[in-house]
Amino acid sequence: MGTAGPDSVLPVHRTLVESATPSRSVRASRVPRPRAAPGRGRRAGYWTRLLPALAALAVLTRLPSFRHPLWNPDEGYLAVQARQLAAGGTLYDTVVDRKPPLLPWLYEAAFALFGDTSLSPLRLAAVAAQLLTAVLLASTARRRWGDRAGRVAGVLHLLVSVGLNPEDAQAATFEIFMLPFTVAAVRCADRGHWGRAGLAVAGALLTKQTGGACLVPVLWLLWRTAAPRRSALLRTGAGLCGPVLLGALATGPSRFLFWTVTGSGAYASFTGSELHVLARGLGNTALLALACAGLIPPVVRVLRIARTGAADVWLWLASSAGAVLVGFHFFGHYYLQLIPPLVLLAAAALQILPPYRLTSALLASACGCALFLGWGLLAPRPELAHAQRLAAAVRARSAPRERVLVWGIHPETYWLADRTPATRYLTAGLLTNYSGGRDGPQVGEKYGVEGSWTVLRTELTARPPVLIVDDSRGKPYAPERLPSLRRLLAAHYEPLAGTVDGAVLYVRTRPSGD
Repeated sequence: MGTAGPDSVLPVHRTLVESATPSRSVRASRVPRPRAAPGRGRRAGYWTRLLPALAALAVLTRLPSFRHPLWNPDEGYLAVQARQLAAGGTLYDTVVDRKPPLLPWLYEAAFALFGDTSLSPLRLAAVAAQLLTAVLLASTARRRWGDRAGRVAGVLHLLVSVGLNPEDAQAATFEIFMLPFTVAAVRCADRGHWGRAGLAVAGALLTKQTGGACLVPVLWLLWRTAAPRRSALLRTGAGLCGPVLLGALATGPSRFLFWTVTGSGAYASFTGSELHVLARGLGNTALLALACAGLIPPVVRVLRIARTGAADVWLWLASSAGAVLVGFHFFGHYYLQLIPPLVLLAAAALQILPPYRLTSALLASACGCALFLGWGLLAPRPELAHAQRLAAAVRARSAPRERVLVWGIHPETYWLADRTPATRYLTAGLLTNYSGGRDGPQVGEKYGVEGSWTVLRTELTARPPVLIVDDSRGKPYAPERLPSLRRLLAAHYEPLAGTVDGAVLYVRTRPSGD
């Protein structure tokens, strides 16, 4: 390699290679730490200094989340679901979505405690979730690579966590609340707490299905370090299966299985809008790469000359990347689960590089963070403005207890208008397979969730909405392309004069008893 320059890591390289091929006794104690464990007093001093700094940074990086009442349709969907559940609805029956139950229950609990007119309590919960994720990463990195690596991991996570479109990074939705569970799973496995690791994987799965990707590094650590393995595997399995089974029993096993696993086949297809979806994937990848500009170079540099003994973290990153690919939609918020393993790999690399490399990484990450925070604080939200105008029109044309149908992909309109949906299907996506710009051949009645149109017709016949809002605005799920909806509008509704940003309002022409 020639004469060692300022970036030379050859002495550390030799140590890391030796630690990456440990004997059986070393493997049983997991990854060796580069220094002796600190005493109780030093440990307390470490966290009393680090925690306030991480808490302040967590609040700072999520300040934009409080700017708008809603950031994306997922928040709107969860808010409407929570109101339906509070009104006596049943999850996966009269209240439906393709997601696991944990976050709808959290929204319902927050609304019960603080009222259902604001998402501020959920924003604060998201701050707490990101802070907890940073603390868990700091603890994991500190155990493996020392005090400085712990501080670096916690700070880097919070700086990089906002590095996407603000509607993805600042919303209080599934991935934000999934991250603490995924990091906790790896941390517990690293310490040999197999039952707790299984519980953490279950928490991730019950928040979002792709959270189960963290099971891969957990099983790797179990295979490499657990003794005896069979007992560890049983404890992990019990911790994982117990909460999932309880969730299934609480919501109905068959309904739980359908809505979280088997009922999403068409949604997960790559067919339709391939170029649009690929462009979105490349765009979000570029955004995350920009946010991680301080992390990627040290990781790549160390990869060229040294091994970090972090095979489980690489497996975690690979399985998370696979989770991003599942469904072939590439929404920006999917990329959030890549950040914790990337941060750990960066912490591992930076602890063996010269100090100026750490300074450069932190500076680049801080600059990227400032850029994305400015975007979140200053950029307009045209779709939210449209939903607010539409909600005002719905309020003006309906009474508080009357049911309405908003035909579109913005369920937040129901929440903003404070009106009850006429159906359990809150978006046209569940009924047509339209999602996030998919406009190819697999959009239409026959591609909707199995049995959904039969249920919709029954609901609209039993309790006809006083108002139907066609918010398709030229999208492929427009009523003229859907025979059932087209016939309903022609038989019982007439359009009002004028539109709201292209959305057409229809009022009922016959009494409800007809």
